[in-house]
Amino acid sequence: MPQLDISTFTSQLFWLCVCFFSMLFIMSKIIVPKIADIMDQRQRKIDGYLNKAHTLKLEAEEALKKYQDALADATREAGLAIAQTQNELAGYMQQKQDELNLKLQKKIEQGEAEINKNKEEALTKVKEVSEDLALEIVNKIGLSVIKPKDIKEAVKNVRIN
Repeated sequence: MPQLDISTFTSQLFWLCVCFFSMLFIMSKIIVPKIADIMDQRQRKIDGYLNKAHTLKLEAEEALKKYQDALADATREAGLAIAQTQNELAGYMQQKQDELNLKLQKKIEQGEAEINKNKEEALTKVKEVSEDLALEIVNKIGLSVIKPKDIKEAVKNVRIN
């Protein structure tokens, strides 16, 4: 066998060293830096997506807080309007009290219906914004496993009180 011939050992060792060090040089100067650069780029992209998702989450939470504050203000204003109307009614004559109580009751029902209507509209808008936001986040992150239909169904099943 030629590999075991002692006279060719030096030649074989020489070429082994030449091949090994040339491959080592190629790996260290060309291939490894390219791989490291690709990994750095991927990590920067992932970090960017995570930061954007966090920012969008904070914006959604802020929008929800504004909605809740507006709803609380509307409820407070409605309560103040009802209390003011009741104070005015106390000064009227006894025989007109029944008529005024009926009118007040109608106003309360209309106000509650309007508040409920506004609440439903706001909840619908929040769900639509949530669907769009979730879909955008999923698209930005690059999760193709989650379909828009799944997101809409998940948001549809969420109940906001």
